[in-house]
Amino acid sequence: MQIIIYPQRNEWEQILTRPVFDTSSLNLTVDSVLKDVKSRGDEAVLEYEEKFDKIKLSTLTVSKEEIDKSEALVSEELKSAIRIAKQNVETFHRSQIFETKKVETTAGVTCWQKAVAIEKVGLYIPGGSAPLFSTVLMLAIPAKIAGCKEIILCSPPNKEGKIHPAILFAAKEAGVDKIFKAGGIQAIGSMAYGTESVPKVYKIFGPGNQYVMAAKQLVSLKDVAIDMPAGPSEVQVIADETSNPKFVAADLLSQAEHGPDSQVILTTTSEPFISEVLHEVERQLFELPRREIAEKALQNSKLILLRDENEIVEMTNQYAPEHLIIETAEYMDMADRIINAGSVFLGSYTPESAGDYASGTNHTLPTNGYATAYSGVNLDSFTKKITFQKITKQGIKNLGPTIEVMAENEELFAHKNAVTLRLKE
Repeated sequence: MQIIIYPQRNEWEQILTRPVFDTSSLNLTVDSVLKDVKSRGDEAVLEYEEKFDKIKLSTLTVSKEEIDKSEALVSEELKSAIRIAKQNVETFHRSQIFETKKVETTAGVTCWQKAVAIEKVGLYIPGGSAPLFSTVLMLAIPAKIAGCKEIILCSPPNKEGKIHPAILFAAKEAGVDKIFKAGGIQAIGSMAYGTESVPKVYKIFGPGNQYVMAAKQLVSLKDVAIDMPAGPSEVQVIADETSNPKFVAADLLSQAEHGPDSQVILTTTSEPFISEVLHEVERQLFELPRREIAEKALQNSKLILLRDENEIVEMTNQYAPEHLIIETAEYMDMADRIINAGSVFLGSYTPESAGDYASGTNHTLPTNGYATAYSGVNLDSFTKKITFQKITKQGIKNLGPTIEVMAENEELFAHKNAVTLRLKE
């Protein structure tokens, strides 16, 4: 990990640069696979499953029998944990239900909105080095609460042609309608275009590797909506001399083990604390099963000493981290000044792991600085809002002349006439 002492403001942009990967070559592959899936449907998806996931499948569809059997393959302890997490995620997302109210903007002119669920949504759940059954809950539960009519899920099968039983169990618990054995680019293509087996959806959600992210961005140009642009996962920790270096080191490592392209950053005003954290990172790293992955991520990571809290807040808002953990003594005071972050974790007893799994908040968040403009996934992600307006006879008398003047000055005379005819009546 790189230690940076009192950097100048003109150095911040370079210091906060995320790991960059050249995606130009993979875009050619992604575009080729997407076009093939669009053209040949199931046949192409099955071929790419054999090529990329090394499994020859006879069907993409996960049967009801396979889903039902998954329950017996998941331990009671894990099933209980999934159900507790499900309840918390439901509670938090139900609190986000939109309540409309009618507003009379001018006498006789009433306007309002109605939230309507996106009818068909597709969820992509990675199944590689870590089967992300928690992501099933984070995506399917708000989709169900929103009222999406069709929730489909794609996840890559293992070498035996099966999807991890915890993913199937979580999908069943959360109310997913259909599950398909498809990974990578071909899964995104099948949901974007539709195949003989996989229905076309209106919006695709979920994380994935560089190929999945590139595929999502390509199909979003004209074929389907996506949750957000995304990149490798990241965390920033803000700490001071009162923070627990063991906790901080554990928080940094919990993010580093996501992948070699993850980035972790510590910002603090205490130089001795940096040494304590570095010692703890080295000690805890040795005990991790995913040590090699975390070690690679730590090469992209930084321990930054800043002069005061104001500098920390300004750097944080410039970095716009996906996850932000504030473990300082006065964490609420600092939190009130944060304007760019995906999800914020406050105090020494709030690890980022809580949001990843079971506190109730959503862990599908903007990365790569997109927190300056994007929210994480929430109930609104699965809805669209339709506006309504009702104008009475008195209302058009009150507002009509204003509309006429504006339309005439934009030289849109048919617009003006639509009002003028009503006023003459």
